[in-house]
Amino acid sequence: MTPFTQPAEDLSRKAKDYIDLRLDDIKLRTAKGLSITASKLVALFLIIGVGTSLILALSFGLILLLGELIGSYAWSALGVSALLAIGLWILIRRRDHLFKDTFVPLFINLFFNDDDGQAKE
Repeated sequence: MTPFTQPAEDLSRKAKDYIDLRLDDIKLRTAKGLSITASKLVALFLIIGVGTSLILALSFGLILLLGELIGSYAWSALGVSALLAIGLWILIRRRDHLFKDTFVPLFINLFFNDDDGQAKE
């Protein structure tokens, strides 16, 4: 190595080190974002599972209670099914607000997150 080429070789080595550090930074940010997203999705699935079980148990109990009060389990099941159908209709009508408005910011923060925790503009 001659003294004349020393600065160019140092520059190329430092540039390679910088690129390696930037790649490591991108990998760490991606891993952090994916782990946060995965944990939120697992929590969402658990909440949905427990909520479904709760709705099932409450529906069954309400059918039994109404069946005893009105004397017909068939009519009480029909009434509870109508209530659940109305709830499903409301969810379908509000799906953009419930799902799109929730997941779009989540993925924006995943891919465009600053160190400060704020999205880039």
